[in-house]
Amino acid sequence: MKKVERINTIMRYINNRAHFTISEIMQEFNISRSTAIRDIREIEAMGMPLVAEVGRDGGYFVMNNSVLPTVRFTDNEIKALFIAFMATRNQQLPYLKSRQSLAEKLLGLISENQQETIVLLNQILLFEGTNPHNPDLLDLSDLPHPMLEKLIQLLLLDRYLLISIEEEKIKKTYPIYLLHLYREKSFWLIESFDLTEEKLKIFPVDNLTNVEPYTTKQRLTEKRILERLSKNEKEINLVLELGPKAIAQFKKYHPLNVSISYTNPYQTTAVLKTFIHVNNTEEMAEITNWLLFLGGDIKVREMPEEVLDGLKDRLFLYSP
Repeated sequence: MKKVERINTIMRYINNRAHFTISEIMQEFNISRSTAIRDIREIEAMGMPLVAEVGRDGGYFVMNNSVLPTVRFTDNEIKALFIAFMATRNQQLPYLKSRQSLAEKLLGLISENQQETIVLLNQILLFEGTNPHNPDLLDLSDLPHPMLEKLIQLLLLDRYLLISIEEEKIKKTYPIYLLHLYREKSFWLIESFDLTEEKLKIFPVDNLTNVEPYTTKQRLTEKRILERLSKNEKEINLVLELGPKAIAQFKKYHPLNVSISYTNPYQTTAVLKTFIHVNNTEEMAEITNWLLFLGGDIKVREMPEEVLDGLKDRLFLYSP
């Protein structure tokens, strides 16, 4: 990031906070202490009224009634916004029912030259889930699960929820503490701590029939929940390095409780860490089949002997 761009970004960063420290600036922008101090002094010289706090923790805050200039987007920022916006087409994301209105407002904020660039990008770029015969950005609408927006609205107020789930035509109710709401393989999933059974559970939002606040007074605190999860966390015994081909296979299919961490910004390499129940015959068979499905673009860092033996047996059966 260039110095001018960094300083402008730091100005908006500190203007949006009641208080900040040099250490926070260093960490957020990955710069040295001396660079952070120089940047802060330049920002002060530009007229932003910063007040230094004396004390052990120190820090700064912005004086009241200070206002930054009107936000203006660069050409690259406009492209980034619209490419991200176009990439969400047909993704069933919440709050995008008014996609056409949002697009028109965004187009109205930019110059005619920038509008022409966006129209050209829209004609050239196609994303997964886009109908190539009707790729127009403004003609598409998103229809997320009807309970998704209600779920988000409630969890922003309180993450203790009472959810109703339909499983095999049987309705069940669970008091939960919601840890994460995430989207995987085109499905929205609730990662939660079951407050009754006191263990981690994952629920598909598609199975959700109702959600409401869980208002009981006697409930575990967030700290206690994280402690219980830490104690219940199983030891990882399978660690794999995935290349681009294995990552592509992983995206096509993987067991619900397995995830990867990308190890480069281009998402072409990743590490997979999980726990396998070696005494569970069904799970062992599923994992063995799945590892073969990933293909040869993997490196094994750690693997139980039982899994390795299962792979050897399976490959022996397949060999001519």
